[in-house]
Amino acid sequence: MSDATLHATAPDPDDFAVQIADQVESFLVAVTEVSRGDEPDSAVPFLLLEVSQLLLAGGRLGAHEDILPDERYEPDLGPEPDVDGLRERLAEMLDPVDVYSEVFDPYEPRKPPVPARISDDLADVMTDLRHGMAHYRAGRTTEAMWWWQFSYFSNWGSTASATLRALQSLVAHVRLNQPLDELDGLDTDQDLSEDALAEEAGRVMAEEIGAPLGLREAK
Repeated sequence: MSDATLHATAPDPDDFAVQIADQVESFLVAVTEVSRGDEPDSAVPFLLLEVSQLLLAGGRLGAHEDILPDERYEPDLGPEPDVDGLRERLAEMLDPVDVYSEVFDPYEPRKPPVPARISDDLADVMTDLRHGMAHYRAGRTTEAMWWWQFSYFSNWGSTASATLRALQSLVAHVRLNQPLDELDGLDTDQDLSEDALAEEAGRVMAEEIGAPLGLREAK
């Protein structure tokens, strides 16, 4: 794609920059709405959809040639919007499935999984995307595109990918009735056999996690 396209002033819906900005804006609005907690029953499936769609934009940025900013130094955007409130609301909504394990770099050998939080990840991604959106809304389209592409490689791409894997795994566990190893609400003091423990874990997941988060149990 030529620089002329990135510098286009008309809001052509077929413009690559316009399409990326629309996908970013859609994600920002959607996650903000989910965090309000008005529809907690559909939170996890909706987040799964939104993160999937965002990563399509990321893949397009990743496949695109390097985008270079107009200026050597990034213009000052002022203070970054606070995402702590959004982070806390998501953490409360997603409890007790907020924490998951992730391999930081699949190409770095012998590294153990590390704990991560879906709520932290989403807030982190929101921060990166909002930074680029501030440039875009100020009319600095190339700067916005450079930032979104750069931060896709350096941070939000891997973070969103890990979040997607966690959300997909959560939905799959419930839909396929496959119990998680550890669940809040499972009484570990009970003297249960391995089979009985697995059955109890599945029941707790379906009743205490699946229903509140809008995930139906497999029939």
